[in-house]
Amino acid sequence: MSYGIKFKVWGDYACFTRPELKVERVSYDILTPSAARGILEAIYWKPAIKWHIRRIHVLNPIEFTNIRRNEVSEVISTNQALSAISGGKPLFIEATENRHQRAAIVLKNVAYIIEADFTLTEDAGNEDTVEKHYNIILRRLRGGKYFHHPCLGTREFPASFEIIEEGDEIPKSMLSGEKDFGFMLHDIGYSISDDGKKQYVSPKYFRAKTMNGILDLNVVEVVE
Repeated sequence: MSYGIKFKVWGDYACFTRPELKVERVSYDILTPSAARGILEAIYWKPAIKWHIRRIHVLNPIEFTNIRRNEVSEVISTNQALSAISGGKPLFIEATENRHQRAAIVLKNVAYIIEADFTLTEDAGNEDTVEKHYNIILRRLRGGKYFHHPCLGTREFPASFEIIEEGDEIPKSMLSGEKDFGFMLHDIGYSISDDGKKQYVSPKYFRAKTMNGILDLNVVEVVE
C-alpha cells in the first residue's frame, strides 16, 4: 500500500517571494517546494512526522500582475511581548506611523497538484504509526479541515484545496515541453551552535525545470 497523497490547490493570486527581492516583492514563476510543504503543514502538522514534497504539477499558464498594498515596517518582538505580559508598555504597532506602500509582482489564477509523502521523526512515540497519520491526513483533506488556513505564499492569498483520490484522473497541465525557471529556493535549513545560544540559517536551492508542467523533485540536485 502506498502512503503518498495527491491534492489540488488553487487560488486567485499567489506570491512565492524571491529571497533576493524582499522590499518590492517579486514572485517565483511557480509554487516552491517550501511553500508546498507550508500548505501541507497548515492542513496537518505533528512533531512525529516530516513531509516530503515529491512532485508539483503546474496546471495553469503562468500569468503575472502588479499590485500595490500597504504594509507596516515593524513587527512585535519577543522582548516586547514579554514586557507587556509583565506589566510593561502596551503591546501594539502604530500602523499610521509605520505604514508603507509597496509594489508587488504576483501570480494570478494559479492551480497546482502536490504529490507528497511523509516519514516518522525521532519525536514519534510508540502510538505513532504511518497508517495512523496517513488516515488522519486523508480525513482532513476530504473534509476540508486545517489548523490554520493554507495560503499561496502570503496570508493575503488564501488557498482552496481538494484531495485527488486513488484512481482519480490527474488534470493535465496546460504547459508543454521542458521549461527552465532557473534557481529556486528549495527549503531553509536550521542548525544550532554547540553551546545552544546561536541559530544558523542555511537556504537550499535547486534548478527548477518542468517537463510538461511537472516539477519532479525526486531527481533535482539541491545546493546550499
